[in-house]
Amino acid sequence: MEFSLSVVKIVYLLLAGCTLVPRYSCASDCGNIPNISYPFCLQNDLEFCGDSPFQLFCEKNQTTIELFSKKYFVESIIYDDYSIRIVDPDIFGDNCSYVPHYFSSVDVPPYFSSDSYLVNRTIDGTNVQLYYQDFHTSVFFLNCSVLVNDSLYIATVSCRNASNKDASYSYVLLGSLSVGDLHKGCYVADDTYIDFTGDYESQNLSYSTIRGLLEDGITLNWSPEGFILSTSSYSPPFHSSRCFRNLLSAIARGYFLLGRTILGVLCFSAFLIYKLRSRHLAMDHKIEEFLSEYKNHMPKRYSYWELFRMTNRFKEKLGQEDFVNEVATIGRIHHMHVVQLTGFCAEGSKRALIYEFMPNGSLDKFLSSQIGDNDRLGWKKLHEIALGIARGIEYLHRGCSMKILHFDIKPHNILLDENLVPKVSDFGLAKFYPIEESIVSLTAVRGTIGYIAPELFYRRVGNISYKSDVYSYGMLLMEMAGRRKNILDQHANSTSQIYFPSWIYDQLTLGDLGLGEDVAEDEKDTFKRLVIVALWCIQMKPVDRPSMSRVVEMLEGSAEHLEMPRKPFLASPDRWGHVDDQASELGASNSFERPSSESILSPR
Repeated sequence: MEFSLSVVKIVYLLLAGCTLVPRYSCASDCGNIPNISYPFCLQNDLEFCGDSPFQLFCEKNQTTIELFSKKYFVESIIYDDYSIRIVDPDIFGDNCSYVPHYFSSVDVPPYFSSDSYLVNRTIDGTNVQLYYQDFHTSVFFLNCSVLVNDSLYIATVSCRNASNKDASYSYVLLGSLSVGDLHKGCYVADDTYIDFTGDYESQNLSYSTIRGLLEDGITLNWSPEGFILSTSSYSPPFHSSRCFRNLLSAIARGYFLLGRTILGVLCFSAFLIYKLRSRHLAMDHKIEEFLSEYKNHMPKRYSYWELFRMTNRFKEKLGQEDFVNEVATIGRIHHMHVVQLTGFCAEGSKRALIYEFMPNGSLDKFLSSQIGDNDRLGWKKLHEIALGIARGIEYLHRGCSMKILHFDIKPHNILLDENLVPKVSDFGLAKFYPIEESIVSLTAVRGTIGYIAPELFYRRVGNISYKSDVYSYGMLLMEMAGRRKNILDQHANSTSQIYFPSWIYDQLTLGDLGLGEDVAEDEKDTFKRLVIVALWCIQMKPVDRPSMSRVVEMLEGSAEHLEMPRKPFLASPDRWGHVDDQASELGASNSFERPSSESILSPR
């Protein structure tokens, strides 16, 4: 739309310029140049008689023009073919070795061709369009330390040799010149142009002939559009037909540019749609290949509309992770503490996973609840849930033909059935690796901040292995053990200033669990057991953490037989800021989920 308006504005200005042209005669004379007319004008002519870049000067009955801060004699102006011949006045001086300068390679922009140099400069805010004729020939002045025996090298007069003390011989070379054309001991001292159309290689030119051509000057042409579309407000009568032709040309160019822009946008849009569709088709093809290969091990497949009706238009959704990874992992697992995948849907971009129904939702709901749900989980039930989760993770690490690392153990991914039996879910970030191997390689950090093991950020701590899940499980236990906020509220005015693992470690060391006098001894033992196991699991170095099998043994035993581990190294909330920085530097994937600062620094 904006482009169309611009085209309309240009056409309007051109129409105004063509219809409002005053018809005055501004012809002037100076010396040998009669009838100086638009676009040229003399310095003292009326302002509308010409364009300022084409302004001429009459000095001592000699017409001159100033181009690029240098004045040149004007020898002739031919309006029929839009040409003007100029001469460098310094060539008529006493210095016979002087080389005239006509916008040589130093002055002409580098993108001009070697045959027709367009001089298109802005002077005083106006575009000057003068360009060389195709019949210009380059002239190179060479200085050589040795005598050159080459017919193309034309020897200069003695005065030029005398003026070059650094060279013994001086030559002139016409036409194009490359580095390979230079004879040994020669270099280019200067270059210029002459008007010459003949075959200089066969005419055996002398330096005096070339000198005469230099004194004749060179011919420049101006483009008619250069002044019809210039800033001038005046065009004489004989330009009216040309103005109309240029108006039609401008309209045609405007619509051509508009059409080309629209076509380009359409082509780019079509290409973008094609690439996106190809990518989706390739992904769909890979998914279908995978499902076909493992169809004997996969759960039931449903159509999209079957799920649409069963789920009441997808009223509630769980996590949206990697579809293939989820199906490949959980589709082959059968354990009472791992959620069962009962079906799936894969129709193009529409994909869904169907789990067994878990009426009590996630553990996260119970730990964060401020009302009745919280009271349903006594210390005994918490212990049963913690033990069930540990057995589920132990099965993932040791019970399958391949080790399965979950990498996202947290309350939200623990589902509870009608009897509050826990089941590990959401395997979108899981990774397989052989049982005999102990180290896993990852290209990006996986998991949720607050539950991610330190080795995923600090590789110097240790290698990534199944111990990363042990750390996440330890943080989960900490959150379960500290689920009642009054444990902290009794000892601190601001829970945000307390890192719970550090605080509870100090309390255990002092023998004060902070549970109150109304808690039974067996509940205190359960609480102490959960906390000690959690402290073992969140040790800084992976080698100091127990395996999940050992965790199960510790949870099944008594707290009195458990040794206290070392105090967790990450015992300051401030350190978590550094963890966030490391995550950014590692370019963590979208698998990062950031819980609230309260869930990181204190238990729920």
